[in-house]
Amino acid sequence: MNSCAGRSKKVLITTSTFPRWQGDTDPPFVYDLAIRLKDSFAILVLCPHAPALKTSETVGGMRVKRYRYFFARYETLAYGSGILNRFRESRLYYCLVPFFLAGQLLAAIRCLLFDRPDIINAHWLIPQGLIAVLAKTVTGTKAPIICTIHGGDIFGLKGARMEALKRYVLKRCAAVNVVSNAMTQAISGLGMDHRGINVIPMGVDLKNTFIPGKQAKISKSLLFVGRFAEKKGLIYLINAMTAVLDKHPDARLTIVGHGPLEHTITQRIAALGLQHAIHMAGAVENAQLPAIYQTSQIVVFPSIVADNGDTEGFGLVMVEAMGCGCAVIASDLPAIHDSVIDGQTGLLVPQKDSPALAEKIIELLDNPEQCKKLAHQSRTYVLERYDWTSTARKYIDVFNASLHKPN
Repeated sequence: MNSCAGRSKKVLITTSTFPRWQGDTDPPFVYDLAIRLKDSFAILVLCPHAPALKTSETVGGMRVKRYRYFFARYETLAYGSGILNRFRESRLYYCLVPFFLAGQLLAAIRCLLFDRPDIINAHWLIPQGLIAVLAKTVTGTKAPIICTIHGGDIFGLKGARMEALKRYVLKRCAAVNVVSNAMTQAISGLGMDHRGINVIPMGVDLKNTFIPGKQAKISKSLLFVGRFAEKKGLIYLINAMTAVLDKHPDARLTIVGHGPLEHTITQRIAALGLQHAIHMAGAVENAQLPAIYQTSQIVVFPSIVADNGDTEGFGLVMVEAMGCGCAVIASDLPAIHDSVIDGQTGLLVPQKDSPALAEKIIELLDNPEQCKKLAHQSRTYVLERYDWTSTARKYIDVFNASLHKPN
């Protein structure tokens, strides 16, 4: 039953975000991490099932198990816009939660009993981290839990009960990986010993994929890439475009993405009469993103702190844009500071401030040389820090260290 026999160390990666098929538009960062770890460990990925998917398959030389949790046509809680955004789309999604948790727990227990991993790497504290703790308790396995926290699981889940659950899980983790320095304070505030917290952002292939293009940038081309969720702040960029077009009527904005706020976004564009200047490209395959970045002059990330407290954990798409030689303008949020140094690797603006956002966009459109300088400096900066080579090495070190700690 154990197809990983013969390999010295086995890692079970649990996640709710994983490519469903080749060319999927969902973020591939967990897959990208796993594929870079498989030469050092035998990897088994546990993730949710979705309509038309297999329950077990081999992907990129890794075993992938997708657990069932309801009738196949209704297994739609994960993927797409993300679990938290699903809840905002419709309260009916809450009805799937008990089945989702039960299905994940049963699948995790089976993996621990039959596949006997040496390490558990749970992506997101809730629910994957919680499920890992419960499955470990039920089975009595000694495999250490390394929890990777991406942001929404800390910033977007509030309330006394959720805080208690977070503390419960954190106390039972051998180590916690967070994707930005801004998250360490939040984790420490929940009682996690800072010595067990590692700042390891997800990586980007900055040497082969997200690289500057050979063709020239399209003049006065603006770009937004991200989900249409409240914390992405896209509405503030839309509002800023009226002032931008007053000064630069030939500027054009391309919007790549999808999500629950799509209707709100398209309505706002129409209300401002901006259809001629804004192109809605929809969701695109991840393989197509580099070419889009490479022809864009300025990429804008107007992220905010949402009403429920959710905010960016790191902002991996910013690193992708920087790698492709784009100038970046972003909101001045704690997690953004890891990659955007104001005036050196990009420009920062106050969140929810459309006039300030417009001012910075106009500043770069007025000064093409400043735009090129920022783009060059930002690529140099991220290449030294965020390439997958560095991230994979740090994960390997954390995994190996966890095996030698007292359980």
